[in-house]
Amino acid sequence: MLPTLLHVLDQHAAERGDAPAFIVEGRAVDFAAFASTVDRTAVWLQAHGVRRGDRVAVWLVNRLEWLALYFALARIGAPLVAVNTRYRAHEVGYLLEKSCARLLVMQSNFHSIDFTALMADVPQAALASLTRIAMVDSAGTAPPATLFGKPVIAFALDDLPPAPASRPAGTDADAASILFTTSGTTRGPKLVMHSQRTVAMHAQRVARAHGLLDEGTALLAALPLCGVFGFCAAMAALAAGRPSVLLDTFDATRAARAITQHGITHLFGSDEMVQRLLDAVPDARPFPSLRVVGFAAFGSGADVLARAAWERGVPLLGVYGSSEVQALFALQRATLPLEQRTQAGGMPAHTRAAVRIRDLGTHALLPPGQSGVIEIRSDTSFVGYLDDAAATQAALDAEGFFRTGDIGHLRDDGSLVFETRQGDVMRLGGYLVSPAEIEEALKAQENVAEVQVVAVEIEGRMRAVAFAIAQPGAVLDVQRLQQAVASGLASFKVPARIWQVARFPVAESSNGTKIQRARLREMALQRIAQGDAG
Repeated sequence: MLPTLLHVLDQHAAERGDAPAFIVEGRAVDFAAFASTVDRTAVWLQAHGVRRGDRVAVWLVNRLEWLALYFALARIGAPLVAVNTRYRAHEVGYLLEKSCARLLVMQSNFHSIDFTALMADVPQAALASLTRIAMVDSAGTAPPATLFGKPVIAFALDDLPPAPASRPAGTDADAASILFTTSGTTRGPKLVMHSQRTVAMHAQRVARAHGLLDEGTALLAALPLCGVFGFCAAMAALAAGRPSVLLDTFDATRAARAITQHGITHLFGSDEMVQRLLDAVPDARPFPSLRVVGFAAFGSGADVLARAAWERGVPLLGVYGSSEVQALFALQRATLPLEQRTQAGGMPAHTRAAVRIRDLGTHALLPPGQSGVIEIRSDTSFVGYLDDAAATQAALDAEGFFRTGDIGHLRDDGSLVFETRQGDVMRLGGYLVSPAEIEEALKAQENVAEVQVVAVEIEGRMRAVAFAIAQPGAVLDVQRLQQAVASGLASFKVPARIWQVARFPVAESSNGTKIQRARLREMALQRIAQGDAG
């Protein structure tokens, strides 16, 4: 097994250089051309001061530049900080400040997203570590000389410097490779660090375990590369030497066309994506080339969707993963009964990974069939949370098992079934979100004293809702509050409802007074059912 994906790429470029690695807007980029682009991007990065250990934030949609930057930074030994394109000023500022990124690579706009305008709302303090900003898509014109007080440079693949005469032998496999965000329980999300080795080993194992090494396979890379789900899928396809068809954003019509045109065999995504694909093509057998469709269910009705998909020949299989253990950690087997093969979880891609279940109350290890907290030990797990030794230590036990915070059980064959999240972390828009992050944004607004945020299902989607206590004598304008936080939070985090209350439901315990979040969820559902919007 090769120690880094750079070694994998170099091998593909040498042995099968004319085979397609990526297909972008109908144009195939072969492995040799992509390897050359990576080398030239590394030269460009070094010419602009990026050195080993520097962190570079990348705020781009799925495009070849994103991938070239990831591999080029790995060549240098500098980690990429993955910035979600759905993030807004508050989240982008937090990531830049937390990561101490030296360079930000961003595009000026994409569809309705004005990245430059969003950056204008990022606090100057969050930009302190940035030495410059790189812009793509400058529409044939030179970018501004400065932006938000930082020098601006252009990044265009067609204008990269020549590749070096000889390719470096490779970088340290244990160097940090990429930083993903994960839900935080206090002030903000944590940054999960993966090394080049953990990414490479995981990608190669996923490729083997999930069938990407089979003849004629191809991936539709429809999920954002900035998220661990989309990233791990694309890296597995590359490890297998198979092409990935990149979609800059998911559109069911475009995705359906790509599946047919390129004979896509593998697709990973959400239940909503699968439903939209099925709706887009009414044929009885819409996608005969598909062999594996790994999905994560974020809304209700997944069992109905799964049955409908299989009836139409779409091989829907449940998956399991996280930022810490990487996405596609496990995939259900197609030979299982329908209700089992579409459950979240599956057989780990790494045959030597250890998965165990611990009782929530007694902390005893549980046998198959009994539910408890999922714990995982694997040599492809994360190497720690950036600059947070306490959180890292809390997440890993003395034996090296990661405490996932998920609830589930094992089957007799060793496969995993995920049931729900432990605690209060919410899954919104396909991402895990800490209530504390939204609560802080609301509490920063005028006249807000205290806030509690929970997630409930509204019109088939999990949405955040908030209960707020006003400052003495104040009356909250809930519409104004929603508008205020919408400028700093991704749209899927903005509370769908905000209700002013006098107090929160609490319970007394031996450890003090605790807010009853379950009761808050019940209150929210009752108010929604009664048509109370605020």
